Amino acid sequence: MSGRRVFLVVVDDTPEMAVALRYASRRAAATGGGVALLRVIEPAEFQQFAAIGALMRDEARAEAEMLLTRFAAEVEAVAGAVPTLYVREGQPREELLRLIADEPSISQLVLAADPGPNGPGPLVTALTGRAVARLRVPVTIVPGSLSDRQIDLIS
Repeated sequence: MSGRRVFLVVVDDTPEMAVALRYASRRAAATGGGVALLRVIEPAEFQQFAAIGALMRDEARAEAEMLLTRFAAEVEAVAGAVPTLYVREGQPREELLRLIADEPSISQLVLAADPGPNGPGPLVTALTGRAVARLRVPVTIVPGSLSDRQIDLIS
C-alpha cells in the first residue's frame, strides 16, 4: 500500500465504529487510497492455567479474524480494494499507537465519537489528550451519529 493514503480504523464493538468504517472506506475510494483494520484482543484476565489461557487467546484471535473478514468485505464493496488486516493483543490504546509507529503505510487514523451522554469514547478521549503527542499521523474524528447518506455527502 506504499505511496497511497491508508486510513486506519479500529474495529471494536461500538455502534459508532460502523460510521468510522464507512467514512474511511469512502475517503479511500475518493482518493485512490486504502483501508487498514485493527482489532485488538485484550489479554484474558483469567490465566491461572497456561492451557486455558492459550485456548482463550486462540478463540479470541479466531473471533477477531472472522470479524475482520466480515468488515473487510464491507470495505471492499465501498472502497473497491481489499483492506489490510491487523490483529494485536494488549491494551487497545497502546497497541494502536504501536501499530501506527511501526507501520509507515498508515497515513490517517479514523475514529467515530460516541454520540451518547458518556462522552466520545475511550480512544477518542485518549487520543485528543496527552497520547496525541505520540501520533505521527492525523486523526479524523467523525460524529458517530452520522447516517450513511450524511457520510456519503461529506466524503
